[in-house]
Amino acid sequence: MPIPPPVLSPPFNIVRLSHVELRVTDLSWSRAYYVDLLGLQVTREEPDALYLRAMEERGHHSMVLRRAAEPSVGALGFKVWSEEDLDLAAAWFAGQGLPVRWVERPFMGRVLATRDPWGIPLEFYARMDRLPPIHQNYALYRGVKPLRIDHFNMFASDVDASTAFWGRMGFRVTEYTEDAETGRLWAAWLHRKGGVHDVAFTNGTGPRLHHVAFWVPTPLNIIDLLDLMSTSGYLENIERGPGRHGISNAFFLYIRDRDGHRTEIYCSDYQTVDPDHEPIKWDLTDPQRQTLWGAPAPRSWFELGSLFEGATPVESALKAQPIIAP
Repeated sequence: MPIPPPVLSPPFNIVRLSHVELRVTDLSWSRAYYVDLLGLQVTREEPDALYLRAMEERGHHSMVLRRAAEPSVGALGFKVWSEEDLDLAAAWFAGQGLPVRWVERPFMGRVLATRDPWGIPLEFYARMDRLPPIHQNYALYRGVKPLRIDHFNMFASDVDASTAFWGRMGFRVTEYTEDAETGRLWAAWLHRKGGVHDVAFTNGTGPRLHHVAFWVPTPLNIIDLLDLMSTSGYLENIERGPGRHGISNAFFLYIRDRDGHRTEIYCSDYQTVDPDHEPIKWDLTDPQRQTLWGAPAPRSWFELGSLFEGATPVESALKAQPIIAP
């Protein structure tokens, strides 16, 4: 199926992705992993929740870790341009026949809670409490030195339909993978903020969260993290990498926490601000698609993901397979 044309005047204006809430079973272990190991900064600590931000972020949080009996993803958050856009978003989702409700969230103004047609829980807001800048407080930097949240990647049972729906919200495709036999999308990368993506969809049983990504200063930060993880009890949490993606040109590492939530550590993609930016097409069988150096991903990378709270995953009808590491 062809890539839908970009919607340059969307029904409401999304600035960027903002935050994720992960449900975790051991908050103490998760604190050690995300704070002490990776280097995210604690902005609020409660008995059952931890609010975190990265070094360049001025909003109160980009990740919430919440204690739960079972691991899941509570919500994916997005910032809109204004309070008016928040009202326009509510009207638009209601017009699509999707649930709309206003919810209370700590450290945030009005929050619109809704879902996409496949059940992904979404939050939209215009205002979040602002914190003093810490990007030049170098004494705080540790771990992989995360600078900012970069993107979400989701398993989707119908990548064509997900791409079309999110495109109507103003997300623009930068790169995509096509299955040559069927002509269907196997994966797509879409952005709002002018990088390669704020969201991506990968063919598979979905909806499930494949990963959340954080941007770091250089590839050397990723090498340092690998040395740290391999010598401090986190060797089994390393899943894939390091490497350089063909798609996005980004240098990457994938790691998974004790609950199975996957994080990508990420740097070096490119700018996509121009409205006439043309998407780059990849064939599913191209060995440089996954990794520019030709190394395929392990099977776990294509099969394991985090469940969204309240969503029921559906198996994809598209059975095309990428190259998988033996």
